[in-house]
Amino acid sequence: MITRIWSGTSRLYFLLLPFSLIYGLITSIIRFSYRRGWFKVHRFPLPIVVIGNLTVGGNGKTPLVLWLVTQLQHHGFRVGVVSRGYGGRAVNYPLLLDEKTTSDQSGDEPLLIWQRLGSPVAVAPQRAKAVAALLHAHNLDIVVSDDGLQHYALGRDIEWVVIDGEYRFGNGWWLPAGPMRERISRLKTVQAVIINGGETQSNSEISMHLSAGTAINLLSGERRSLVNLTPIVAIAGIGHPLRFFVTIRKSGAEPIREVAFNDHQIYQKQMFDKLVSSEEQLLMTEKDAVKCRNFARANWWYLPVNAQLSHYAKEKLLTPILQIIRKFQLLSDKKANIQN
Repeated sequence: MITRIWSGTSRLYFLLLPFSLIYGLITSIIRFSYRRGWFKVHRFPLPIVVIGNLTVGGNGKTPLVLWLVTQLQHHGFRVGVVSRGYGGRAVNYPLLLDEKTTSDQSGDEPLLIWQRLGSPVAVAPQRAKAVAALLHAHNLDIVVSDDGLQHYALGRDIEWVVIDGEYRFGNGWWLPAGPMRERISRLKTVQAVIINGGETQSNSEISMHLSAGTAINLLSGERRSLVNLTPIVAIAGIGHPLRFFVTIRKSGAEPIREVAFNDHQIYQKQMFDKLVSSEEQLLMTEKDAVKCRNFARANWWYLPVNAQLSHYAKEKLLTPILQIIRKFQLLSDKKANIQN
């Protein structure tokens, strides 16, 4: 129902418009207050890059974060990542992730990033506290925020917005009548607009698509191509499960069953025992896998996906970031020389 309302195919969204106007008014006042300096914006002595979106749901931010961190690491920079840690329930915040951290504590996306890259990752509802915790524990060159476009208490130097190329902005209304956190005009203030799938609609938009790697066994770490992984029962607990199922089919496999769960679904082993037999292969997203490792069976696999961008897009996105890193480094060197 909510999908039909947000897409505009159901006129029930008219009933929610008063609440959307209240939401829009509140968020606009909050943003204006930070711009006027009425609320404190926390600044740090290194660049902050925020990768966010204008709509709720999974738009592909985390794969882009993984791509950016990897690119910066290849350039020799020390990169930290911060996140709200949606769905996590840590006893204390900020939480610095380590080998003992569970998805129940950190949320699934931060743990995925830490397990995939090994980069320092910190989680806190107030992202500025997460950045401070990272800098206290690590010597970093740059911090990337996974989501947080609307978290204006965290000062930032570069903002990227990721847009789902198929769903885009739905009916264009603020929550709850539509999927929008902010109006489309917000795109005029960011440094890059990345379209995940679908077609770009202007020269200023940058195209990105997600490609699947080989399936990885949750217990053994064995890698196997999807065409050799049959029969497959596919499950997905992400913002848009259909995208994952389409990715599987594009990779040459045809699941015998596809089961969609809610985003950030909490799993139990018994749920999957009812879905898949010992002769079948359970295939899930990498985001789901971080929540299932502790009780995985031998026939459970996950499929990592990677953001793919053209050489032109890579240069267009990375050049401003590399420049601002060097700017901060020069300022730091001058400050150190003055103090000496």
